[in-house]
Amino acid sequence: MNKFRLFVLLLLITLVVSCGGSEAAEESPTSQPATAVADAASPTSPPTATNTAVPTDTAVPATNTAVPEPATATSPPTATTEVEASPTAIEPNPTAVEPEPTAIEPNPTAVDSTPSSPPPPAPPASPGGVEAPTDANYPANTDVAGWENRIRVPAGFSVNYYGRVDGQPTSIAFSPVDGQLYIAVQAGTIYKMDGAGGVSAYAGGYNTPTGIAFRPGTNQLYVSSRVRDENVGGEAQVSVVNRGQLIGGLPCCYTYFHSANGIAFGPDGYGYVGVGGRADHGEILDGPNAGQQDELHPLEASILRFNPDTGEVSVYATGFRNPYDIAWDGFGQLWATDNTPDFDPPERLHRVVPGGLHGYPYYDCDVCFSPPDGVTVIPPLVTFTPSSSPTGVTAYSGSQFPGYNNAIFV
Repeated sequence: MNKFRLFVLLLLITLVVSCGGSEAAEESPTSQPATAVADAASPTSPPTATNTAVPTDTAVPATNTAVPEPATATSPPTATTEVEASPTAIEPNPTAVEPEPTAIEPNPTAVDSTPSSPPPPAPPASPGGVEAPTDANYPANTDVAGWENRIRVPAGFSVNYYGRVDGQPTSIAFSPVDGQLYIAVQAGTIYKMDGAGGVSAYAGGYNTPTGIAFRPGTNQLYVSSRVRDENVGGEAQVSVVNRGQLIGGLPCCYTYFHSANGIAFGPDGYGYVGVGGRADHGEILDGPNAGQQDELHPLEASILRFNPDTGEVSVYATGFRNPYDIAWDGFGQLWATDNTPDFDPPERLHRVVPGGLHGYPYYDCDVCFSPPDGVTVIPPLVTFTPSSSPTGVTAYSGSQFPGYNNAIFV
């Protein structure tokens, strides 16, 4: 199963809602599974994310804003802002006993990400592998064998076709209860795929779901998506299938992309979600002051920590232009991919430092802004080709490839 999960992750990790490319074309309607997607119902009134402390002119010490400990499921408090109806599940989730998260102290010390035993040499191209073109659509479903052969992976690995869903996948997660793979697509549906590659619709009605994650040990699926799709003035949310909106009022959506993104649950039992910036590099986009440095929204360009029961939010770290995905490794270290500005600096993988400022809005370009004196910007651990838009990230925790234990796959 570990091998299967890794292969599926490697196959589907190329996600489409990222920065630096053109806006994805609207998907053509496709036939849905026999079970119809239910209309959205009014959500239980949740809290709206409000201003919390964000590091601005000085780096914040590696301490977390206090958030009440997660407990077993409780009803969300009453919201102060009316929001659009939340999506509802097509079918009831399997019954699961929800364990109390075990609270542990987060590991503030950065650790070496080197695998416990040496990995193979630098990855060559797979046999027959070629550099794929970047300016075309890819009919992979009509040339499965060809595309399996073109995907580049390290020596000793292979990638194989397993199944498909209608639409453009944006995020995947395995259920800890039924073991099936759940897949969000840009058009708004979440599918589940069984061990034979069979697909059925699970939940629908979302506006561009970008991150999904199961709360550990449960069948509770947390989803990041948009509430209002407007450039800069949009709004994003985190919701729970069969429960409704948990967090509202999150900033969104530079060039209709940057939004609430990947979700991951930490070893402390809390949820974490990446939120993109509302501009290319922190500038005012229009009006008489266009191009000047803008005042950041307290929750933008950050990774947020939230109570999965109440939705109360604090800022965990800042300075991420578009942290599309996040993942925890076995050492208790959080990692984040980040899409950088449009003047084509290298893309980034960050080893996230709690309370740290990781870049945005300070970059090195003719129209960019320099950090104030005394502000420390934490550099990325790894950089990638400009405009390559690294999206998915996962920390390997299986036993099939011991040389890659706790290695980070992007």
